[in-house]
Amino acid sequence: MPARRGAATRRRPPAALMAPPQPRRRGRQWLARHRADAFVRRARSDGYRSRSAFKLAEIDRRDRLLRAGMTVLDLGAAPGGWSQYAAQRLGGKGRIVAVDLLAMEPVPGVEFLQADIRDDDLATRVMARLGRPADLVICDMAPNITGVAVTDQARYLELLEAVLECCRAVLREGGTLLVKLFEGEQAQSFRAHCESLFTRVATRKPPASRSQSREFYLLAVGFKPARTAGA
Repeated sequence: MPARRGAATRRRPPAALMAPPQPRRRGRQWLARHRADAFVRRARSDGYRSRSAFKLAEIDRRDRLLRAGMTVLDLGAAPGGWSQYAAQRLGGKGRIVAVDLLAMEPVPGVEFLQADIRDDDLATRVMARLGRPADLVICDMAPNITGVAVTDQARYLELLEAVLECCRAVLREGGTLLVKLFEGEQAQSFRAHCESLFTRVATRKPPASRSQSREFYLLAVGFKPARTAGA
């Protein structure tokens, strides 16, 4: 039987010419993986607002970051998972100030300040709420991604610089910083800077951090404010 007219031309296009997967499909795949994530399920059952609470918990168990009576500053706190965990560890003894540009639902035992960490008056506002220099600064913040490499790298570097400026202003001598980083030149430069400001610097990759993620955490212990002069 002769082929229908035009049938011979209906061939599957080469892979290089095929349309890439639709964003909606990728979004559904990510959502499915997110819902199946064991730490997401644990966060829901334990009442945490985000799975990232377990990252802080795992680092805390290893390095004993949190204890009753501390003053803690949580930068980029929303939606509040790290603040929740910190408040539980302090047990109502101490003070926690959480800062984020986005609004955040109240967390018992945590005072929230809606502000940009790059604001010139942030340190003054934070100190007014803490009452004394912070023992610990924690930061699980990530920059908003535009997809333009130069822009994203500049924003990331700006945020990291703001974190250090905040430490200079509010962290006590001997205090500790825990901050999320992403593999790359900016992270290497940031670590080198921290090594000049703290007595000990180490990296952490807690089990709750997805293995395919480029994120890791930098732990800087023993802040040396005298070394920041003129930096």
